[in-house]
Amino acid sequence: MQYYIQLIIKNSYLLLFLLLLIIGVYLTINSHSYHKSKIVSSANSITGNIHQTTYNIESYFNLKTENESLLNENKRLKNLLFNKKDSLTNAKYFVKNSKSIYDVLTAKVILNKYNSYNNFITINAGSKVGIKKEMGVINGKGIIGFVEKTSTNYATVMSVLNVKSKINAKIKNTNSFGELNWNGKSTGFIQLIDLPRLASIKIGDTIVTGNTIYFPDDINVGVVHKIYTNEETNYFTLDIKLFNDMTSLGSVFILKNKHKNEIENLINQTEKQE
Repeated sequence: MQYYIQLIIKNSYLLLFLLLLIIGVYLTINSHSYHKSKIVSSANSITGNIHQTTYNIESYFNLKTENESLLNENKRLKNLLFNKKDSLTNAKYFVKNSKSIYDVLTAKVILNKYNSYNNFITINAGSKVGIKKEMGVINGKGIIGFVEKTSTNYATVMSVLNVKSKINAKIKNTNSFGELNWNGKSTGFIQLIDLPRLASIKIGDTIVTGNTIYFPDDINVGVVHKIYTNEETNYFTLDIKLFNDMTSLGSVFILKNKHKNEIENLINQTEKQE
């Protein structure tokens, strides 16, 4: 205690100066509105910056939760979209009702192979959550591929950038169909082959899914970049610039067509009778 008393006595002039300085500043601020407003403004600015920094830090740590929330909301909206029969029908009914055609599952890409002829993508969801072979896979920009194999917690997806991949597609707003088949060259383009010569087609037209049980109609694929005529078949072959950047994939949606087995069984029975 004696030490602190001696310290105060030793620095008494300095402490007295600081006390008088504080009193003087206080009196100056309170007696002049200009100075007072400046101090208040500066204090508010500092406080605002602190709050903004705190908010930014909290927002950063909440990104994962917000992203998951957005992914779930997108899943719900796609359920509504893919099960809506027409503009006059309440889509919500078909999602909740057992007669809905598509279930939508979500996953994230954990491995993306795009530098060979037989490219696959690995996602972090598998048979445990109901993912099965031949389910279509898309994201917000369009088509990605379809499930090839599953384990309990993971699945591999045959990318559209796979020379073995064959998916039906069409010119948007028409019934002119062809088959998507990658030629193994550019990761930004896929080919639509066997398109009838009678099809009305031009550069810039949008290509979407159609006439396939893996995907709902009108899932985006890309736009027509070049048009060729196959001399052997006399059909059109189109270079399609993909909407998706297949080298940079994150969250995906897996589409389960609940009528797929019924449709395939019916087709097989019909083929056997012929």
